[in-house]
Amino acid sequence: MNLAEGVQIVSFGILGVMMIVTALGVVLLPKIVHSAFLLAGVFISISGLYILLNADFVAAAQILVYVGAVNVLILFAIMLVNKQEDYSELPGRRLRQVSTAVVCFGLFALLGTMVLATPWSLNTTSPAVIDNTIVALGEHFFSDYLLPFELASVLLLMAMVGSIILARRDLIPESSSTPGTVTTKLTLPERPRELASLSGDSDRQ
Repeated sequence: MNLAEGVQIVSFGILGVMMIVTALGVVLLPKIVHSAFLLAGVFISISGLYILLNADFVAAAQILVYVGAVNVLILFAIMLVNKQEDYSELPGRRLRQVSTAVVCFGLFALLGTMVLATPWSLNTTSPAVIDNTIVALGEHFFSDYLLPFELASVLLLMAMVGSIILARRDLIPESSSTPGTVTTKLTLPERPRELASLSGDSDRQ
């Protein structure tokens, strides 16, 4: 995508302001639901910056993965928990605020130094424009970055299996323990308890 220089500068300014404002809203707003929605705005503005860099596939993946999966997962977790808790000041709150401010200022100084020290001048001989970025990314994924790509897929598989196991756990209420019996609180049934009881009754008959 070839845009005029003025359009690129204006688009970059709008996206940069949008990203900064939504990121500040994520941190500063008291309600976590509003912060989660503004986090989607941060991800969308980042995808717009990828579009300005002619990285169309990365921009689409940014929206599909982070906005459509991660951000929606965060919203579902917030809505399912729905924990109401009265605000109460923690001991040592001032010390935590000061330490957080020091860490944030240090990161800002480090990033500012990196920006000022990096030579941003463009070379006169620019590299050739890639017509199909998906093919180029696929070649790099399955040649230069094959091992990290496979490790990421294994990590996602482990997370999916763990979430399935946690979702299938059944909480059994405490019962009065008698001598010779062992009471378990958490079990991992292979099928729902109602179906198991129905099949057991049918076997007895």
